[in-house]
Amino acid sequence: MSDTIKKTLRDSAAMRWTALLLLALAMFCAYIFMDILSPIKDLMQETRGWDSTAFGTMQGSEVFLNVFVFFLIFAGIILDKMGVRFTAVLSAAVMLVGACVKWFAVSESFIGSGLEAWFNNNLNYIPLFDELGVSPFYRGMPASAKFAACGFMIFGCGCEMAGITVSRGIVKWFKGREMALAMGSEMALARLGVATCMIFSPFFAKLGGQVDVSRSVAFGVVLMCIALIMTIVYFFMDKKLDEQTGEAEEKDDPFKVSDIGRILSDGGFWIVALLCVLYYSAIFPFQKYAVNMLQCNLTLTAPGAGSFWAGESVTIIQYLIMLVVAATGFASNFQKKKTNQWVLLGISIASLIVYCYMGYMRQSAESIFAVFPLLAVLITPILGGYLDHKGKGASMLVLGSILLIACHLTFAFVLPAFKGSAAGIIVAYTTILVLGASFSLVPAALWPSVPKLVDAKVIGSAYALIFWIQNIGLWLFPLLIGKVLDKTNPGVEDPTQFNYTAPLVMLACLGVAALVLGLILKAVDKKKGLGLELPNIKQEAPELVDAETLAAELAKDECSQR
Repeated sequence: MSDTIKKTLRDSAAMRWTALLLLALAMFCAYIFMDILSPIKDLMQETRGWDSTAFGTMQGSEVFLNVFVFFLIFAGIILDKMGVRFTAVLSAAVMLVGACVKWFAVSESFIGSGLEAWFNNNLNYIPLFDELGVSPFYRGMPASAKFAACGFMIFGCGCEMAGITVSRGIVKWFKGREMALAMGSEMALARLGVATCMIFSPFFAKLGGQVDVSRSVAFGVVLMCIALIMTIVYFFMDKKLDEQTGEAEEKDDPFKVSDIGRILSDGGFWIVALLCVLYYSAIFPFQKYAVNMLQCNLTLTAPGAGSFWAGESVTIIQYLIMLVVAATGFASNFQKKKTNQWVLLGISIASLIVYCYMGYMRQSAESIFAVFPLLAVLITPILGGYLDHKGKGASMLVLGSILLIACHLTFAFVLPAFKGSAAGIIVAYTTILVLGASFSLVPAALWPSVPKLVDAKVIGSAYALIFWIQNIGLWLFPLLIGKVLDKTNPGVEDPTQFNYTAPLVMLACLGVAALVLGLILKAVDKKKGLGLELPNIKQEAPELVDAETLAAELAKDECSQR
């Protein structure tokens, strides 16, 4: 046996963190494109004639193929058979194709084209899907919305594939090292994509004083090109690592049809699956309408044309301040010296206050909602550490559901009462930040509990089914919100004058159902001693990652991204 230990790329901290950065940037770009039209819903109605039903149907189409053609299962099979690096490049390429289709659908070139005429005359009736009430199109849906939905379906297939691939790549490069930190960092960067989208999508749509919604989508297409380049560079890094180690690529356990009956008969599986679909259906579909909801429930007066706050440079400055908030807040969790920790935390809080002030001065709904992921980025490492060392996972699920209910009811009934008052913006900021905290509480507690509830022998298949059920909610509720908006606002043509009470109450009801399930889960844990309230790390355990812990970390990251 040689005394010389061969060093690999994985042994170099710089190289493995570079690999993480490549994967995380790809997901960051994907998150931006995922909600690229969300902050400009009002402009889509004004310039492309998309009412709320058309907008919601298009937004829900992202996961249509994952749900009804089971592409989510196929993505797992592709990853298992072809490995991380091939699937990473494939997923980025698929996302880019879908992004290009969506861009052309909302571009001026599509208007009056033969393709527009074809979509106007076709896809008005889809056999079986129409009968079941799940068609991704409907008679009278604008042609641009139909074609955009086709592109978004393709993008959604690649995005879901990318989510599970990135998680597996992190495991490969960080196994036995700082994997939890790597996963948390990737998750934080991906969530910042939401805030980036909220700020820059309206910026590009209104650039130069002339509205063109296709510029926002073009910005997203450029980012997807960057994501593809990132995955190609990762491909060669990963290949070099395998050449150095002489190992075959690690692959996930495939989804087994024979496991379905066994999983579906497990009560623990249904509690987790229903909690997942209820909670995430109250968050992600809401994101797609949140900016328009704020436009309708706040009185926002655009600053004068010649003022600093109306300029284009203020957008860049505000975004840079947001990055300071996120970076210093996240870094404060990993400081060994208390002094450094408090200094970074102080900078983060001060920068957040400055950011909020700028949002108020700009009177911009999109920059107000952009604070949503910031508190989540700050407290996610704190919550993860608390769960690892102190436990209380089931209690966190209950608390997260209560916060979710409170936030949606505040948006529905309290925020409109402050319309016309500066206090309304303060209420909005506070509620959005609390919702972001809830967004950290539930995922951090939910996914590590899965191995404690489901037989470890079928856990891979259980995760696949949970993700599929979750996607049903992500397809259904954007569509439902749009339909409810149109039904409860007959004759309203101004997209900034909708009454959002009914959709918000509907989302709050999802939170109530999640709360009931959380309480049931807590009672089951107390009765059966499942250990959901116990810490994940046992003091006497060695620093090795067993299969169940690894699965929990992987799944937590995968679903937190979705």
